[in-house]
Amino acid sequence: MTVSDPDWPDSPLDAVDAAFTALTTGPDPMTLDLDTLGPDTGLPAGVMTLPALRDWMLRHPRDYAARDAVWRDLVRRARLDGPSWVIAAVAMAMPALRRHAGQLHAGWSGDAADLDAEILTGFLTALRDHVDLAKPAPHAALCMAAWRAGHELLRRTGDAVPVEDLERVTGPRTPHVPYGHPDLLVRRAARLGLLEHVDLEPYIDLRLGRRAIEPIAARLGITVDALRKRMSGIDGRLADALAKGLLTSVVSPTAREYLRNQSVHRTRTRTGRAATRPTRAASRAATAA
Repeated sequence: MTVSDPDWPDSPLDAVDAAFTALTTGPDPMTLDLDTLGPDTGLPAGVMTLPALRDWMLRHPRDYAARDAVWRDLVRRARLDGPSWVIAAVAMAMPALRRHAGQLHAGWSGDAADLDAEILTGFLTALRDHVDLAKPAPHAALCMAAWRAGHELLRRTGDAVPVEDLERVTGPRTPHVPYGHPDLLVRRAARLGLLEHVDLEPYIDLRLGRRAIEPIAARLGITVDALRKRMSGIDGRLADALAKGLLTSVVSPTAREYLRNQSVHRTRTRTGRAATRPTRAASRAATAA
């Protein structure tokens, strides 16, 4: 069955299920090597097909460490390894997505496929960018994003049922920024030397665009942990600059020179570290030999 077939499902969720079936049956089904997900996860050993893994997680709903380990791997693969893993991630969450769709359909007077599409869009948006894998329960955050997207459609059409504790749910939120154009402040900070040019777009993508960190780190050729540390350092410098008024008022020539020198020092330090990595690696290899 293909998308062009007349029998292809109308519902986006049904379409994902059909695509997932194609990916996980036959002589070479999609699998995960659970041994690579780390120790003490509570997962079974060895390689498991994705449908079997989904069934295992449904049978073990309180194995939170196992579920988090699986979902961190699924999200990374969806962000870095192509469309097949995007389909796989959606399908692995399908039991929760179906449950949310059933709850929301009860208050929906429109086409069910439209609501399913909104739920799927919310999930995919969070999968692509908004879920932070450094935080616990990525699966819950993804599914809550899907539910919120569906609920927002009901709210816009006047079909929403009030939910008393909506403000207490976990998951990604848009931060309240006290400035109309924070990207302009960040660009001003770059001109002052508070962050280097190579970090400007990654910082805007991560902090203002709420994009996923894994593809950005891969594009820069550094680890996710290294990029997190780099962004945290920029956060501290920007907070200090804001407190001192450096981003919202005239900066003296002396302050500009100081900030420029600091930027040059950071760049040299970073370049020096990058240059010594092959030497250290070679030294370790020689020692091992």
